[in-house]
Amino acid sequence: MSKGSQLAIALAVIAIVSIMGYVLLGSSKVQTTETSYKTDTNIGNPTEKVKLLGSGATFPYPQLISWMDDFHKEYSNIIINYNPVGSGTGQNQFFGRVVDFAGSDPPVSKAKWQEWKGKFVQMPYILGAVVISYNLPNIGSKELKLDGETIALIYKGEIQYWDDPKIASLNPGIKLPHRRIIAIHRSDSSGTTNIFTLFLYKAAPNIWPEDLVGKSIEWPVDKRGNGVGGKGNPGVAEILSSTKNSLGYVELAYAIEKKMPVALIKNKESKFVRPTTETITNAAAGALKSLPNSPLDDFSNDLDAVVYAPGENSYPIASFSHLLFYTKYNDLSKLKAIKGFIRYVNTEGQNKIVPGYAPIPKQLREINLKAIDIIKGP
Repeated sequence: MSKGSQLAIALAVIAIVSIMGYVLLGSSKVQTTETSYKTDTNIGNPTEKVKLLGSGATFPYPQLISWMDDFHKEYSNIIINYNPVGSGTGQNQFFGRVVDFAGSDPPVSKAKWQEWKGKFVQMPYILGAVVISYNLPNIGSKELKLDGETIALIYKGEIQYWDDPKIASLNPGIKLPHRRIIAIHRSDSSGTTNIFTLFLYKAAPNIWPEDLVGKSIEWPVDKRGNGVGGKGNPGVAEILSSTKNSLGYVELAYAIEKKMPVALIKNKESKFVRPTTETITNAAAGALKSLPNSPLDDFSNDLDAVVYAPGENSYPIASFSHLLFYTKYNDLSKLKAIKGFIRYVNTEGQNKIVPGYAPIPKQLREINLKAIDIIKGP
């Protein structure tokens, strides 16, 4: 067969994929859309080996690793490598066109979205939670209760000891040691830090100012000599596990994996809430009303909508995590692989959730699947 004939066939296949995607996404029934994408062999099934390279957030890394392994079983020609370097580095590499896709806990900023408008899509694809864990062997299995003000004062270095009256008043019946608190935080540019510091600002604005909200900040507690930085969620979890009298913030899945205790956190309705699939999902429920209806649109407000969300049974430090893809790929095999992975993540992948995360609502899956039609080839 001539090269011209091969190209014509390839272009015809892509056209069929586009037409099928349009018909499927036009369906008003979510379940029909999911079933149809599952059986669409023209998406995500390249005939030759193809590698996809991604980088970014450590927050969803356990879930991504599980999905990538499962996806490879179905599509053995597609190899996906993901480097958990943090949301900040992931975004920089994506917009520097170093990787094929990126993971970021916070959505792309409005300014960056305007700069790249139409050249990329983003999708909130999983729900997770940032938890406060601690290493206090002397309290046994008792659960600590903490509120935003107390946590903010710890990270500002103004609460120095575990038996401080503010901590003790939240935990009657627990004998807290007169030991200095080692406050652990991320040392890299991190979406987890962005989520955590936004919570501190929203829960305790008189203590934690807005200029201390971001992916990377100057930690006041470091100046008091009892702040310690760890790289990535795995780094923070490792330091917490090996350092007595420490406290730190980490993504829930890492706390579960390390069997670390997790504090109940006071939410906006003054209820102390444990992070669970239900309480994480409750926190995101209200955000659906304000989300855009296309992956091309501006999602920069969705983090603010979920963190410290109202609701008696809402966990206050919950968040979406996001995936970023370009709207054009010049390699046809890579194009198929990208579309296949997007389909998988938003369909059967949502039924294979690692402990510590929660699936996104079907309404949001429908929005994300529109990216399959949006993303084009050469």
